[in-house]
Amino acid sequence: MCYIGYQKNNKTDVVAADLSASMSLDELKTYISAVVKQRGFDNEGPRDTVLLMVEEVGELAKAMRKFVGLKIDQRKADSYTSVEEEIADVFFYLLNLCNTLNIDLFTALKNKELKNEKRFFAASSSCNEHKK
Repeated sequence: MCYIGYQKNNKTDVVAADLSASMSLDELKTYISAVVKQRGFDNEGPRDTVLLMVEEVGELAKAMRKFVGLKIDQRKADSYTSVEEEIADVFFYLLNLCNTLNIDLFTALKNKELKNEKRFFAASSSCNEHKK
């Protein structure tokens, strides 16, 4: 599948319209790589990418607070973005980090889940006390 968009200023640009729900993770990573280059962020290393991703996770936390009805600064309520937008931002940076570190996200997930299947997960008694 090709997701390079239209010609603009004598260069080929990728555009959001190039995205498709049927794209594979590898295709999404290729799209993200092209967008990062297009926006001039292709010289950022993994440290910078992680810091940007953590910033987005913080924004996701703020959006989640608003979404679930927790107290928020009402003076800034309009500046809180949607949970959906912040999840997209985190996903963007995660795929960008995978590109930077040459990580196959599918393989990493599968290998981690194979390890997790051997673990036993149960709530601790102190965890149940906090729910009361």
